[in-house]
Formats: sequence, C-alpha cells, structure tokens
Amino acid sequence: MDRHIRTVDDVLALLDGLFAPEADRWTDRGAAWWDGFYADRSKPVPFFVAKPDENLVSYLDRGLLTGGRALDLGCGPGRNALHLAARGFDVDGVDLSPAAVEWAGERARETGTGVRFHCGDAFALTETDLTGPYDLIYDSGCFHHLPPHRRITYLGLLDRLLAPGGHFALTCFAVGGMGSELPDADFYRRARLEGGLAYTADSLRWIFSDLDEVELRRMRDEPGESERFGEAFLWAGLFRRAG
Repeated sequence: MDRHIRTVDDVLALLDGLFAPEADRWTDRGAAWWDGFYADRSKPVPFFVAKPDENLVSYLDRGLLTGGRALDLGCGPGRNALHLAARGFDVDGVDLSPAAVEWAGERARETGTGVRFHCGDAFALTETDLTGPYDLIYDSGCFHHLPPHRRITYLGLLDRLLAPGGHFALTCFAVGGMGSELPDADFYRRARLEGGLAYTADSLRWIFSDLDEVELRRMRDEPGESERFGEAFLWAGLFRRAG
C-alpha cells in the first residue's frame, strides 16, 4: 500500500527523503553515512581533536554556566561532553554514529571521566533515555546539518528538554565563512544541503527567538598548539530559557 500523508510527521518524513543520507544527522537513514565519516580517525578533520570548544570553556570560566545536567547533541568523539563532565556536570552525550560513540567511550575510559553516551536518533531518544530537564543543551556543529524543515523538530526538542532557566549553546556555520548561503527553498530544489547551512546572526536570533540571548559572536580562531578548539568560520551562541 502506498504511503499517504496524514500527519505532520508524515510531511517531515517525506521531506527527509528528498535529501542525501548525510542530511539525516539524527535519523536512522543517515547512520551508515556518518558512521563511515567517523570510521577513519586519522583524517584531518578539525573537530576530531580532543579539545573542547573555546566558547564553552569561556562560558564556564566566566561563570555563565555553573553546573547541573547537560546534554551534548551530536557529541561525536565526546570532546565537549568530557570537558563538561570534568567541570562537574552530569552529562548525557548522543550521536547517531556507533563509531563516534565508541570513540567517545574510549576517551572517557582513558581519562576516567563519567559520561553516559547514547547511540541513536536524539529526537526519538527523548522519549526514553534523554528525559530531561537539562540545565544545558550544547550543540557543536549539528544544527547546520539539518534541512530547514527539521528546525521544527529541533525547536520541539529544546522545548521538551531544556529546563526553565536553562541554557542552550551552539556553534554553527556563519555566512561569509563556511557553508551554503542559499535560500531555504533552493535546498529542496537541489535535493542536497551543500555541506551545511550558513546562518546570519539575525537568522539565529529569529529561529531561537523564544530564548533570551546571552551572547552571540564568532568563535575565536585557536592556533594548533592551543588546548581549545576554535574556528572563526563558526558562530558561537549562548541563549537562556526564561524561568
């Protein structure tokens, strides 16, 4: 029997199917693609390094984030999740890729750091393992890989899981740095995300307008010898939920 659209979820699933697997950052269709991406640890990928984001370290050092429960969305090899745990947070990390989660677990064991890593679709896991509320939801590099229609699902996740008074922080591609600057409709015409979506400061403020802006700036470029990860083509944003 042919599939017919009856619900909003049916519409979202249909739109998902228009894109290549790498666009499915948190859904089962893209698991194999992202698993292959993380399989070769020797690739010169900037965020494979075992360093936390410079903006995350800055938030902690300045007392903008002060502890509690944290969720690292698309945690990859765990670099930010492990830093949060080392700074006293109770941390859940989630990624679709088994290879990434295995790597993160190895780093946790090597450093003796306690993080609960979950492998799977973050949207689905909110009903089981990721129950919230979280005092911090951190996203380093996942949001810009979502097709435009999945912003709806993403905002729903924040609404369900972020505690009143909690913080949401993300890094994502900035216009003029890296990522595609096409209008939303063009991604559907081309059926691909062109490596990721680039955002302006105003577009991020509009998308996350239900939250209060604490800080929005370009990530600071960090030299190779630094203990922090930093690339100037990324936005670094920190928002707070009222409450």
